[in-house]
Amino acid sequence: MTVPLWRFFLPLSFQVLLILAVPAQAIYIHLAGITVILQTVPVDPYDLLRGYSQTLRYNISNIDTLKELSNRDGLLQEQEDDSLTAIPPKTTIYVILESRNSSASEGKPPLAWTPVAISSKLPTNLPDNQVVLRGEKSRYSQWVDYGLETYYIPEDQREGINREIAQLQQQPEGERTFLVEVKVDRRGNAVPVSLWLGDRYYRF
Repeated sequence: MTVPLWRFFLPLSFQVLLILAVPAQAIYIHLAGITVILQTVPVDPYDLLRGYSQTLRYNISNIDTLKELSNRDGLLQEQEDDSLTAIPPKTTIYVILESRNSSASEGKPPLAWTPVAISSKLPTNLPDNQVVLRGEKSRYSQWVDYGLETYYIPEDQREGINREIAQLQQQPEGERTFLVEVKVDRRGNAVPVSLWLGDRYYRF
């Protein structure tokens, strides 16, 4: 019995489309997304210097930072004892960021965007100086993941970047310039573009 060719090619085509969908979305975000600057925070050096990749965290990755925002849309409820309930694991979180005139000039790094609110729903009609970033509460920790936590280092830059990051993480927060530039689409999905280490600029 001869099997029709379409029964073979149809599932194969579907699998190919699934494989291509992820890089295609990343390319679209890279080309059409809004440029946003994120402030990093120190991470465990064991996680940081792991072969060909870096583990990154941001100030908005920390639940404690989000607790300080006055506009939380019910995600973090005030209790009678003034404590705050934790966000359940796997909860989708939309963080609204506001620009602080973040364009770099004369070789100087830009300013990181500032978190101003969080929401459980995708915000709409934001002003031109604001953008929304989509994240998800980590299952095992008090972090929020944005899909921007791993940076794969070009082999010829690996040693130098690792050394510079390790040095920057030892500096006081106010003196540490370790920024990541990302592109964000209208639904809050983001891809990393570049990073600033002090006054040095590296493309991803």
